[in-house]
Amino acid sequence: MAAPTASQWIDACDRDDIDEEDVIRFDHDGRTFALYRSPDDAYFATDGLCTHEKVHLADGLVMDNIIECPKHNGRFDYRTGEAKGAPVCVNLRTYPVKVEDGRVWIGID
Repeated sequence: MAAPTASQWIDACDRDDIDEEDVIRFDHDGRTFALYRSPDDAYFATDGLCTHEKVHLADGLVMDNIIECPKHNGRFDYRTGEAKGAPVCVNLRTYPVKVEDGRVWIGID
């Protein structure tokens, strides 16, 4: 599967704003995103709301490349957006991320 392309890069935060195995919320232009930093120091971005009941994923629990929704414990692989079982069955959309000069950028189309 090809990586998504970005038509616009948005400066989201300082790289130190996200701890390892953590998630933060980023709002831009009426949309909500979730930004993650994996245990191996890579950064990822997904839609910020659970596909089950639109709860903010930034309030969830991150463990081993999985984000767990705080409302019904639905789980997604934040690297791919894949739903990992009930009650979630719709994948999250993912976005390209780059880090430049200590800043985390999200590619949004």
